[in-house]
Amino acid sequence: MFVLDCSVALAWCFEDEASDYADKVLDCLNAQTALVPRLWHLEVLNVLLVGERRQRIQPDATQEFLMLLQELDIQTDKYSPTLVNDELISLARTHQLSSYDATYLALALREKLPLATQDKRLRQVAEKLGCYLQV
Repeated sequence: MFVLDCSVALAWCFEDEASDYADKVLDCLNAQTALVPRLWHLEVLNVLLVGERRQRIQPDATQEFLMLLQELDIQTDKYSPTLVNDELISLARTHQLSSYDATYLALALREKLPLATQDKRLRQVAEKLGCYLQV
């Protein structure tokens, strides 16, 4: 099991974001389960809808990609962060991350799982903390 960041999932959809790393993470889903925070669903959908507005993707391709994601072994964390979340705030401040990125990192640390991300800053922090998914 590993934590899946939005940046990796969207690399499976947008050719200009594709990478060997993202492809290898997708291959990992054949044998492993990915865990995502609740915000992942909204983040993925938002990027796709913005992509439609910017004509990077057509609505039918958005729908097709969403169906593909539903077929993958991706589980949603039951925990919902609140505004008073000292761990999340501390991670974001200490490592200069957005609250979104800190959410992925906090999940990986809490569950003692590796984190799959294409975000440069988040990757650096995950590597430093020993929780970056090497594929």
